[in-house]
Amino acid sequence: MLRVRCLRGGSRGAEAAHLIGAMLGRALTGWVHKAFQSSASSAAAAAQPALTDDDSANEPDRQKCPVCSYNEWDSLEEVIVGRAENASVPPFTVEVKANTYEKYWPFYQKYGGQPFPQEHVEKAVAEIEEMCNILRQEGVTVRRPEPIDWSFQYRTPDFASTGMYAAMPRDILLVVGNEIIEAPMAWRARFFEYRAYRPLIKEYFQKGAKWTTAPKPTMADELYDQDYPIRTVEDRHKLAALGKFVTTEFEPCFDAADFIRAGRDIFVQRSQVTNYMGIEWMRRHLAPAYKVHVISFKDPNPMHIDATFNIIGPGLVLSNPDRPCRQIEMFEKAGWTVVKPPTPLIPDDHPLWMSSKWLSMNVLMLDEKRVMVDANETSIQKMFERLGIKPIKVNIRHANSLGGGFHCWTTDVRRRARAPSEVSERKKLQLFCARLGEQEEPVSRAEPPGKEPGWQRWLEETDRHSPSGSDSTWKNDTSTMTSKKMA
Repeated sequence: MLRVRCLRGGSRGAEAAHLIGAMLGRALTGWVHKAFQSSASSAAAAAQPALTDDDSANEPDRQKCPVCSYNEWDSLEEVIVGRAENASVPPFTVEVKANTYEKYWPFYQKYGGQPFPQEHVEKAVAEIEEMCNILRQEGVTVRRPEPIDWSFQYRTPDFASTGMYAAMPRDILLVVGNEIIEAPMAWRARFFEYRAYRPLIKEYFQKGAKWTTAPKPTMADELYDQDYPIRTVEDRHKLAALGKFVTTEFEPCFDAADFIRAGRDIFVQRSQVTNYMGIEWMRRHLAPAYKVHVISFKDPNPMHIDATFNIIGPGLVLSNPDRPCRQIEMFEKAGWTVVKPPTPLIPDDHPLWMSSKWLSMNVLMLDEKRVMVDANETSIQKMFERLGIKPIKVNIRHANSLGGGFHCWTTDVRRRARAPSEVSERKKLQLFCARLGEQEEPVSRAEPPGKEPGWQRWLEETDRHSPSGSDSTWKNDTSTMTSKKMA
């Protein structure tokens, strides 16, 4: 297994993000070739790990189970759309500060724990209602979470907070096949966000879906670097280059929106809200049927992957030009089409309290030939038209202010399985890509040595076995590494 060097000092134990790209090296090529599967049938036809009898038994019966989704682009049949109602500004805690822009800090300091501006929220509610209407017109069943008062204060043995909203189901729910996975989350203001979705999840469970809740973190002070030294944008860049994040490795945490699916391969980034323990939990939970691959970006403030790296079709990905993927050459060598979206058109004076302008690329694919895109973003509409994809235009500019685009505001429940002829075409694409590089099995982070050692022991073991040289030493080491089959 690939050994990963860890930074010593404090409780963080986080790997330096700028080393990840160099470490993966040629070993990435093999698994990139195999990331084109769009459904269980196409995945089984490819060179993927054989499923055990138990795994086969867990595959969804598409005629009965209402939950079935393997990727971001198959024909969308049912979706959960979030709610802006009762949205509350989260308290200005260290994890919120690390994920927001400096110019909005006074806003959080003044309004933390109070409702977002009422007029703005009302406009966002109207926009999302129109979005739901258009989805229905496109033949998609729309489901909604429960309206909840998020301004109430709650207390656990470790912290006290108010809530935030149920606007972004993509952040908290990840659908993999017929399984709904509830993310543990990383913001204290989002600790109880799952409550808005429980009626829906229970309904899906009763109709045959699998339902998994990831380990709920205590969100004690130890989960956060309380002295995280962020004051300016320059600080963000320096910390990101060192691979330092506000979340530590005290316990697993992740937001579902840091994962993006491509059949049997799922890509994830280490971010301000997703730590390596959370990634490792997901990797073990989904193995051996699915493979989780860590990729990284030149991003000063990583949080949620889908406005940075958005897979919109088999071998087709939108890659943010301001936050380039360190492993993008591996995708290109494997035959992927990497599209750099145009600069967003959103005005500078429009409030974006929790996100950047790149929500323009946070689009929702209705199928490979239809995409839901902001009505104001004419340049990206033209880009999609050149790709042969029809833009379905909806205005959600005020909804953007709450922290998400179309992908964030939704979670796929069911996407239609592919016909045999379409699977055959996909196999041709795989064979084409397979000729472009080495046939290697995916490389994962090293398994903890021994039977069940603690996480800290694993970090110490990987650090002890890691090379201690400079970046160039790591590059030299990765050039001679041989990949091993992921457990």
